[in-house]
Amino acid sequence: MNRRYIFTSLTRISDLPDRDFQVSPLDRSSWETGDYVVCSVEKPRNQLKIELLNGRMADVSQGDLLVGAFGIRSATMEATGTWEAVGEDHKMHALTGAGLFGKMTSRSTLLPDLIPIKYRGHVHIGGMKQRMQDFLKPVPKKKYEIPTVAIVGSSMSAGKTTVARIIIRQFKMAGLSVLGAKLTGAGRYRDILSMHDAGADYIYDFVDAGLPSTISDKKSYLQAMDPVLSMMAGEDVDLAVIEIGASPLEPYNGEEAVSLIRGNVKCSVLCASDPYAVHGVMSAFHFKPDIDTGPASNTKAGIALI
Repeated sequence: MNRRYIFTSLTRISDLPDRDFQVSPLDRSSWETGDYVVCSVEKPRNQLKIELLNGRMADVSQGDLLVGAFGIRSATMEATGTWEAVGEDHKMHALTGAGLFGKMTSRSTLLPDLIPIKYRGHVHIGGMKQRMQDFLKPVPKKKYEIPTVAIVGSSMSAGKTTVARIIIRQFKMAGLSVLGAKLTGAGRYRDILSMHDAGADYIYDFVDAGLPSTISDKKSYLQAMDPVLSMMAGEDVDLAVIEIGASPLEPYNGEEAVSLIRGNVKCSVLCASDPYAVHGVMSAFHFKPDIDTGPASNTKAGIALI
């Protein structure tokens, strides 16, 4: 492995850690979402960590060279940012620990300062810049027909991944084979790794489609996810437990993700932050969940209101 650099988990679909590559800056007109870039850590002022290829969280120090990807984040409860907001000084932030790089545009006061970084250049091989989508392999088209438990939420941190783990564990105890997946959100390996830890035989997410996050126009998202649905369809499992990250009202294409699996959903679970959010998500997704859970159902009062 090339030990000069720290490879974030967004590089897990590539072979960059095992290849020789060059780093050289490009004009802003050549920057795109999903570009693999190298950034140096400026002065970290907190204990935020970087997620490595294997999902382990690691401390970073000033001067460390991180390999990640340009992307966009719009987290209602944490931070927002985009590579498009980077100024002439080329300073930006690690918008997620997974290596989604861009300029922070807003941050919750409850969130520690993000890791400050500075653009040093694009990753090049053979004179060509490297993008996440460049490492995708051709996949035979296959219709997705796996019986599915769909987990949606009213917001981030509503308990979706926790519920996914619980459901997967119960199915595994019943002797069933399970696929776990997360179809929307901002790339973090630990979410689907936790599904694997719970017993999922196979795990997938949108990073497998070459997306650092799922903020894009609807057509691009659906086109990118089509091969991932084919890969999932090719696995020999009894059922799938699929999380729709963030919420349908956020710009992560949650509604489009639901449309990809809607015909195969046998059970739907809504994780909601409060009882009123239950109504909001039901209206946005145009469906009535089979199960409501999350903070909204913490008390009898919440349950009664739902």
